Amino acid sequence: MSETLLSHAVGAVKQARRTAGLIRRRVERINTVPALGSPGRARTTLRPVHLSVLGGRTFNLAVPSPRRAGELAGALLVFERRDQRQAVPMELEPQPNGTVLLTVTAPLRHARYDAKDASGPRLTDGVWRLAIEATDAKGRKARFALTAPPAHVGDGPTLSSPPNDSSGATFRPMRSVDGQSMIKVTPPRTGAELTGFDLRWDRISVHGRLIAAGSPADFTAEAVRGSAVVSIRPQFDGDRFAFDVPLDAMAARGRGKGVWDIQMRSGRNRIRIGRRLTDVRHPKKVFRTPFRTIATEGGALLRVHAHLSAAGNLTVSSTVISTKEIA
Repeated sequence: MSETLLSHAVGAVKQARRTAGLIRRRVERINTVPALGSPGRARTTLRPVHLSVLGGRTFNLAVPSPRRAGELAGALLVFERRDQRQAVPMELEPQPNGTVLLTVTAPLRHARYDAKDASGPRLTDGVWRLAIEATDAKGRKARFALTAPPAHVGDGPTLSSPPNDSSGATFRPMRSVDGQSMIKVTPPRTGAELTGFDLRWDRISVHGRLIAAGSPADFTAEAVRGSAVVSIRPQFDGDRFAFDVPLDAMAARGRGKGVWDIQMRSGRNRIRIGRRLTDVRHPKKVFRTPFRTIATEGGALLRVHAHLSAAGNLTVSSTVISTKEIA
């Protein structure tokens, strides 16, 4: 390799390292919140072997115990925010070297939007500090804070902190400015989640549910293309809805080829139907659907494509092939 090429290669490596460092510091700033005091704030900290929230709600923690096997009677993982407190028992797993690993796997629940009878700690909106309360064999209790693990840096196919697919809330691991582990709870946005749609030879049926949206009686559905609007009357079962896409009416208003947005409406508020309660970063590339030729009840022959946009919204492309009545 010539000196010129070697110089360029070394420069490229240095630039890549600087860029990675900038990205890592930016992620750390995004995942950092101000230090929050608590009445029983621990002075001693423990460093977790693993800490994560998987699938938008499953909290996983493994941390070495401050006590050896035989010296520890039990331990609790504690979530604290102001005067609120939620505690979860931890498993004591003896290790071959005589130490003990404290582990816990628990579903996180939103205090308002998850079912009342769902198991797991129920957390309100805001930032919760994590701590461990250990009880030794003599009944004495000690409190320990948790050091925040390094910030996750990545741009892979899945999101590091996806929303909970049941409530729509987000449980995101954070760190305080003093380096301690915290969980930030963000409430769900009002939305209409697409749970599936059926592609048949004569229709497209849409299935979904409302998220944090109030009374279903206030909602209708519609297909929108520019100034053209086709109203749809959905069928509701609780917060779940279903309807057939009005292809005949869309063909009459579309005049050839058109792209229609399928959405819900409550008064003046429009809510796009889409896939958002998922960890997929690029839904259009993952949730792929075929084109279909459909003969409607009104006699139209259409080439349609029901798919997700880059933002995850439900869109239907429709091209009129023929409008002659079918015998």
